[in-house]
Amino acid sequence: MSFTSLTFLFYFFPIAIILYSIVPKRFKNGVLLLLSLFFYSWGDPRYLILIMVSIVVTWFGIGFIHSRRQKREEARFYFVCLLVFNLAILAFFKYYGFLIDNVNMIARTNLQIVDLALPFGISFYTFKIISYMADVYTGKTPPQKSFADFALYVCIFPQIGAGPIVQYSDMLKELLVRRPSSDLFGRGVEKFILGLGKKVLIANNLALIWSSVKTSPDLKMSAMTAWLGIIAFTLQIYFDFSGYSDMAIGLGNMFGFKWAENFNYPYISKSATEFWRRWHISLGNWFKTYIYFPLGGSKCSAKKQLRNIFIVWMVTGLWHGASWNFVVWGLYFGIIIYIEKIKLGKILKKLSPKIQVIYCLLIVVLGWVMFDLQGLSQIANFYSRLLVFGASGFVDGKALYILKTSWKLFVLAIIGASPFVLRLINNIKSRFGRSGYVFLSVCYVLIVLLSVASLVADSYSPFLYFKF
Repeated sequence: MSFTSLTFLFYFFPIAIILYSIVPKRFKNGVLLLLSLFFYSWGDPRYLILIMVSIVVTWFGIGFIHSRRQKREEARFYFVCLLVFNLAILAFFKYYGFLIDNVNMIARTNLQIVDLALPFGISFYTFKIISYMADVYTGKTPPQKSFADFALYVCIFPQIGAGPIVQYSDMLKELLVRRPSSDLFGRGVEKFILGLGKKVLIANNLALIWSSVKTSPDLKMSAMTAWLGIIAFTLQIYFDFSGYSDMAIGLGNMFGFKWAENFNYPYISKSATEFWRRWHISLGNWFKTYIYFPLGGSKCSAKKQLRNIFIVWMVTGLWHGASWNFVVWGLYFGIIIYIEKIKLGKILKKLSPKIQVIYCLLIVVLGWVMFDLQGLSQIANFYSRLLVFGASGFVDGKALYILKTSWKLFVLAIIGASPFVLRLINNIKSRFGRSGYVFLSVCYVLIVLLSVASLVADSYSPFLYFKF
């Protein structure tokens, strides 16, 4: 079940809100947990067993480790065992096929691969479990006494599918005490609707453009078609994931949670380093907190810093997918960020802001080619098309057709990827008062109606991050 499914919008969501609103305060976490387990089991109930095993083993395991915290060596041993247990489950389901494929290729064997469906949200909830383990083990927070509250932290339904990955220490207080208000609920509704519009009205339509480009036979296309296609994907993945994150944060607001923004207009960044501070912020913070800083961060020698960046970005690539293109994509950004840290960053600061933004956009757009296309030969072939080495020259009929039919969509997406819309909304609220709120309410109703109409029409609605 996704937030953009009609089942969620017209059945699960209103029922969840009503049930949560009418139950006494002491039962709200329990109701939210039951709703989350139902939400998680909707696609494949079998994987409910898997997530519950991880939750039960981790909760009891950390309690056991905490009781032996005075015996450091023993506690460390059991902590490592518990960490390996959770990572092994993730590795098996996510990387089993990738490993067998590479063994077959290197050893020239013919090992058969059992087709395993990737459990819903496994990368996200595993990282949340590790966050809890690390925060308790290092003494940052005490162990959770309530099994239900811990289980709720792991599988709360707004976060389970695609994050944001809220660290346990940041969510602990709200698990115990939340102060819901009509203002917070209203902000949540507004956030959810804007996210819904991002995903359904913009991302889904951009996806159609990119799909038509990348599935061209033998990638026969002009340079302009290739550029329009990858720009469409660049905007699609932003509106796809930031839209879903906005919906998640909005849902959290409606249930009394205050979660930080997960995207901060990354396409206005002036460097790759800044871009990754603005893109998928919760994941970036997780990697910094639990991998980069423990390795020594940047407070070490240049060689060790390079090692740390290399490890973090290789893991980042693998986290996104079990394929070599993700590894290459991760290392690509790791190398660029390292170069920016040691020298390029100082040079960039001397240039005009517009040139810095253009530089960053070029780096990011070229990187998305490696992210979405499968196979190094296909990636290289597409780059050749971008550089006008393709058989169709600079422009062809397909490029002209895309421009003619979709230029308004591109303009809307570019504007929407900037802070302009948020500033406009805040301006309307502050300048026009009640009438401004009425106008915005009408706009939000229109977004909902158009989104639902699009979903009812069974429009193309992929969600990129569900596969992670």
